[in-house]
Amino acid sequence: MASPLHTRTQTAADDARLTRTDDGTSSAAARPAFGATDLSLLLMALIWGVNYTSVKYGTGLVAPLAFNGVRVTLAAIALVVVAQLASAWFGVEREGWPSRRDAIMLLLLGTLGNGVYQILFVEGIARTRAGDAALLISASPAFIAIIGRVRGTERVSMRGIVGIALSILGMGLVVVGTADTGPNHRAILLGDSLLLISSLCWSVYTVYLQPYTHRIGGIRLSALTMIGGMVPLLAVAAPSMITTDWGALPLLAWGSITYSGLFALVIAYLFWYHGVRVLGPTRTAMYANLQPVFALAVAWLVLGEGITGWEIAGATSIITGLLLTRS
Repeated sequence: MASPLHTRTQTAADDARLTRTDDGTSSAAARPAFGATDLSLLLMALIWGVNYTSVKYGTGLVAPLAFNGVRVTLAAIALVVVAQLASAWFGVEREGWPSRRDAIMLLLLGTLGNGVYQILFVEGIARTRAGDAALLISASPAFIAIIGRVRGTERVSMRGIVGIALSILGMGLVVVGTADTGPNHRAILLGDSLLLISSLCWSVYTVYLQPYTHRIGGIRLSALTMIGGMVPLLAVAAPSMITTDWGALPLLAWGSITYSGLFALVIAYLFWYHGVRVLGPTRTAMYANLQPVFALAVAWLVLGEGITGWEIAGATSIITGLLLTRS
């Protein structure tokens, strides 16, 4: 698999932009063929799909805010170290850290995308099923397409609109299959609401982040946005982290924190930023719609969450929508 890291040597041919033909008419530039970027985004979807079960399990042993505070801090430290080593040892992103103005903007964006989003995400998933959580987060492509269109940064073709519509239909089918009318209905409704708001936060963050992915290396961009999210998150999570008896946690709890911090917030995030750079935010976000497929399967195997015919139909619709968007 090719490296997902951004470099300034990547050309504008990676972008789906308009070009001028010999006869003076406008035509869309060729979209990148299915390749290493798409494969890295499939791996990203798998990592994030497994992460729902990991977070659901971990927040059952550790208070959600304490869990989140440690994993985001771990991710921020890892990204800063990787950014320094990548430049010093491997010659990647030698241009150094971005300007002060860009750094401030990335920190502010990180507050939304890695601070507010992560708080809502973990508090939501602690109250609902892992499969439901994956479904609601996968609503982000629709939000991203709408926000991008309003800002004039995204052009969605009719095929893409059909693909997004099929993905939204798939979300609805999975909701029907995972609906809970038991005594915990109110808690589940609150959890689902928090996750839907978090999906909107992630969508705004992704659209406004895109211009920076074209001129700032992915590792340093990831590090700065993660630091931007870590600071407010620690301010909110500090009381919970202080009262947690960390020494009494079982090994699996630490494994959950480590997986969620390093794999879901470092490796998968680098794949995500690269996808935004090469394919654009809407098409990259469509791969996130594969998360429910992986999440439902893992939740069934590990947590015993049942899979219904509605969920299978929903997963089929989601995958079809993804294929239409990338075809």
